[in-house]
Amino acid sequence: MDQVIAWAGLPGAWLLVAGPLYQGALELRAEDVDREGIEATTARIPRPDPVSPWWLLPPVLYLIRRHRGNAFRRAALAQLTQAQRDQFTSFVNKATGWFTVALGATLLAAEQTWQVIDRHGWPGWLFWPLIIVMLGASVLNTALRMIHDQRAAGTAAQQADAPP
Repeated sequence: MDQVIAWAGLPGAWLLVAGPLYQGALELRAEDVDREGIEATTARIPRPDPVSPWWLLPPVLYLIRRHRGNAFRRAALAQLTQAQRDQFTSFVNKATGWFTVALGATLLAAEQTWQVIDRHGWPGWLFWPLIIVMLGASVLNTALRMIHDQRAAGTAAQQADAPP
């Protein structure tokens, strides 16, 4: 019975990764955001100059890029209307929430994956390919479902516009 529970827990844990990814994608797509207005406004703001990574230590490169990125975001937010800032903030907060849930589920799924490998005495290197495959399957599930939903919505719209 222990084997059955271990094997049932593995796909269950990975479904807890796929579910929040998909639900987050659905909610973010449905979010009312003036994407064109925000993109038009931010396109007028000069992008920060790229930093050459060849002469910097990785921590210094990270800090410089982060500082320039934060300056760009502050300048972009200052140019947006209050409604656009509210929409953007709502979008980012929802994305952060769903990403956090999916990340937590990924950590639990990694633990469950390791337990199955350990229980069966499989080699430790097998852990990483399994993690990559299962995480890839979770992301692919979301991508394919979103594409399918978009196509279905387009087909329904075409049928509604067609004369009887």
